[in-house]
Amino acid sequence: MPQATGFQVSRSSKQPKPSASTRRIDDALAIARQQGLLSGGRTLTVRGRMPSLLVEQAKKKTGIQSDSMLIEAALANIVAADEYADWLLAQRGTVSKSLDLEF
Repeated sequence: MPQATGFQVSRSSKQPKPSASTRRIDDALAIARQQGLLSGGRTLTVRGRMPSLLVEQAKKKTGIQSDSMLIEAALANIVAADEYADWLLAQRGTVSKSLDLEF
């Protein structure tokens, strides 16, 4: 079974192509690892009550079976979130309408 991200992913022996969400989680964990956010001991306990269907669907979509690893992946995804869309929207109106774009 693949373990590129450090969590157990349940995939068939045919090894289908990872889904976009699995690749996104892998990328988020890789970014968090590069930033040193996953190093050191696991010293903080994070708890919360979640709707069971939400957790079930998140596990199904990611292939992660461990609650702790699911929370870690979700936090890494938040940290690594691409803020390009926010930046792009913030640029609205910053280019002069009189600028010749040669079209």
